[in-house]
Amino acid sequence: MKIEVKNLTKYFGNFKALENINLDIVEGELLALLGPSGSGKTTLLRMIAGLETVDSIDKGEILFNNIDVAKKDIKDRDIGFVFQHYALFRHMTVFENIAFGLRVKPKKQRLSNKEIEEKVTKLLKLIQLDGFASRFPWQLSGGQRQRVALARALAVEPKVLLLDEPFGALDAKVRTDLRRWLKELQEELGITTILVTHDQEEALEVANRIVVINKGKIEQIGTPEDVFHNPKNEFVINFLGNVNLFHAREIEDGANLEDITDNKYLIRPHELEIVDINDSEAIIHAKVKYIQLAGSFVKVELTYLNDEKRVVLVELAHYEFSDKNIKKGDIVGIRTRKLRSFEDGAGI
Repeated sequence: MKIEVKNLTKYFGNFKALENINLDIVEGELLALLGPSGSGKTTLLRMIAGLETVDSIDKGEILFNNIDVAKKDIKDRDIGFVFQHYALFRHMTVFENIAFGLRVKPKKQRLSNKEIEEKVTKLLKLIQLDGFASRFPWQLSGGQRQRVALARALAVEPKVLLLDEPFGALDAKVRTDLRRWLKELQEELGITTILVTHDQEEALEVANRIVVINKGKIEQIGTPEDVFHNPKNEFVINFLGNVNLFHAREIEDGANLEDITDNKYLIRPHELEIVDINDSEAIIHAKVKYIQLAGSFVKVELTYLNDEKRVVLVELAHYEFSDKNIKKGDIVGIRTRKLRSFEDGAGI
């Protein structure tokens, strides 16, 4: 299913939740709507689903395969929806939860009991829970419940799968495992999928493209690589991870800048290097205040020598950290691998 959103604006009373949203979703892709709380990402998902309507004060179109569905009921949009909270029926077994959507279809469209059994059995295998058919939701882990919720959404063979923060209630390890599993499953099924999340890592890991939303407007659309490495503006780079802010007037000659203006230079922690204080390419001098092991890298927090209130974050690979023999209290230089300039909010 191809989806187009054209000039969509949504009001709740006098509050403008979405403003002039334009978005093309390619058939078969997994698109992430990424933004902070209150950004409008869930409102956009609910409007695509039909849970929020285009009222008289609103404007815009929502097209499914070139057909405007903005006024259509949710039951006529051929979608599957998975929420953060699994919403499984506690009194039903795993089998009956998955079969629910098939059993409540109009009689003329309803499958036979044998066909329902075959389909549910196939879905249980697909979500790697074959053997769990007779269990109840309270007998499952959080990750297993969310897989059942996903299978229930897929049982009716929707053309579009909508996921509203589906892993938000799970612990970190389970989230990581389920993200990988979801990406593989979505690629296997080829179903158009829209994922709402505020988790930058989640969006970067699973999505084919990311839509960054803030205050009801789209800030940037692009592949994970494009959005992360070529952010369009200051909001995007700040939202997609820790960032260090430098003013051009503060940066020393080592940066080799051709145009020293009052531009802001935003540099991610992994784009900085710790070097000898006498290194000619050091952009600032700083003192090591704090060292933290952070999984696959080492996080080093430093303060400016001439202003202890200014903090710089640097992330180093373990081998790099070991080679440099960095200790708390060391006076060092900071060199940049990449400069990213923003002037008046526009990316360069």
